[in-house]
Amino acid sequence: MTTQNKKAIYDQSIYEVAEQIHAVGSHLTVMVRGHMGTGKSSILKVLAEMNPNHVIAYVDCTTLTDSADLFMVKYSEDGKTFTSVPFKDLGLHLPDQPIILMFDELGKCSRSVLLACNRIILERKHGNLTLHPDSLVFATTNLGSEGLGDLLPAHSLDRVTTVTMRKPDNIEAIEYGIDHDYDPALLGWFKETPELFYGFERYEDPEENPYIFHPNAVDRESFFTPRGGERANHILKQRALLSDSQLTSLLIGTVGYAAAMNLATFIALADKLPTLDQIKGDPMTAPIPDGPSAICMVVYRALATIEREWVDPWLTYMNRLPKEAQGLFVNGARSKLYSRRDIVSQNKQYGDWCQANNYMFSTDK
Repeated sequence: MTTQNKKAIYDQSIYEVAEQIHAVGSHLTVMVRGHMGTGKSSILKVLAEMNPNHVIAYVDCTTLTDSADLFMVKYSEDGKTFTSVPFKDLGLHLPDQPIILMFDELGKCSRSVLLACNRIILERKHGNLTLHPDSLVFATTNLGSEGLGDLLPAHSLDRVTTVTMRKPDNIEAIEYGIDHDYDPALLGWFKETPELFYGFERYEDPEENPYIFHPNAVDRESFFTPRGGERANHILKQRALLSDSQLTSLLIGTVGYAAAMNLATFIALADKLPTLDQIKGDPMTAPIPDGPSAICMVVYRALATIEREWVDPWLTYMNRLPKEAQGLFVNGARSKLYSRRDIVSQNKQYGDWCQANNYMFSTDK
């Protein structure tokens, strides 16, 4: 096993990274490395949910060109010397309030900006200003192996604790998509195409996986990333306003040609699904889709959109689906991260199903 493979064992999910920062971020600045478009910036949102009493402070290092973008010089009170006033987004003006300070894309900093950040990163202070002791500080950057120029000098690396955030797998992406109302075509595509979420490191030849970014794929202008998948979802939501050619053109420019062509199959399937109105109106006669992929799309759509008033008709319809599809819905509904969990779990018919089929589940998700 190579050193790189050995280290990859310790790559963390976004939630695991957030827990690391929550645990040590008041004393250490964790710098999170990861593939482009995989949600590193979303760590801030996860941390905010974990620390509701902290103020959010965000610094986009890609938009700063000089240290003057972070600090301005002014006369001191006695008018005999100069002092500096920090950029508001650094949070240094809030010594009595804990903050969560994120340096996004730190590896793309200009040298001037990076030097200006160094003392905050290491000591949580600048001049005579100090962050609240409970403040959390972290940074993000892309992988150096992506060739995007994210490199820090040794003296800056020595000020941070570096961890690597892995790409989400397709199941994690589906769980995220369910909670963010992703189009069922996209969720079905994720399930049947797990290689969308593989890292380029496993391929010497970029043509082995034509869907993703690879530093050696010189003519691959567009490619799939989880961030691109989110943009594709917005496009799919508007496909009634677009011709097939317009839809395909937008998708190619968002997730790349190979991915767009593959996704088209799932779009065609999704457009033939029974409507929610059919399921709500007469769950005993609403059509059952042909094939496992289409059935999964129906289940994912229900998880993403279900409301309390139509849990009963959905569960009646669900009982007509294969047992594997029923388990897919219930496993999704039982997840602690599922935002509609209470809507489903408080339903009597759901409780009866779980009691009758408890052999399918060992522990709560």
